Amino acid sequence: MRRLPVYLLLDTSGSMKGEPIEAVKNGLESLIGFLRQDPFALESVHLSIITFDREVTNILPLKDLESLILPEITTPDSGPTHLGQALEMLCTLVDSEVLKSTPDQKGDWMPLLFIMTDGKPSDLQKYREMIPEVKKRHFGEIVACAAGPKVDDQLLKELTHIVVHLDTADSSTIKSFFKWVSASVSTGNRSMGAGGDVVLPPPPPQVNMVI
Repeated sequence: MRRLPVYLLLDTSGSMKGEPIEAVKNGLESLIGFLRQDPFALESVHLSIITFDREVTNILPLKDLESLILPEITTPDSGPTHLGQALEMLCTLVDSEVLKSTPDQKGDWMPLLFIMTDGKPSDLQKYREMIPEVKKRHFGEIVACAAGPKVDDQLLKELTHIVVHLDTADSSTIKSFFKWVSASVSTGNRSMGAGGDVVLPPPPPQVNMVI
């Protein structure tokens, strides 16, 4: 079975402390639980999590659903939001982890990327430098989530045409986002498995698509 690598880039800066980061943890548990109930996803989906604040950390290297254990996610009291550095780490990981097709065997499916942030990149120059590098990696789809009022949607639109906005970063809204991510991974997995393009389901009412 070919793998479907799924990369999650999660903002863990100080503004996510408290209810937002607890909601993210609950959302991740729900995401994994949902996908484990899908036999097709269970066989193919591999998950990787990169967190970014003042530090950028690959807290979960690419791992199959069945054996992965969610690591602890923490947030500093304050500090910058290094999304550009996170994208740089992402490119390095994709280059080393995603198997390319050869004449003898098929490689992995095109990876999926989901980014969630509640602020603007502190390393804006690095962020913009990494955008063409990310696009060179041929992701099956890139989804960016702007959580709360402090995010510049247009900055995220520079990276991807699929940007969703959460009006608040509370637990119910973030849970809705992760439920949609679960469905997106599951349906994306099946559409690629059927030889088609990635088809994402419509987002729930709390998750607003940015046009």
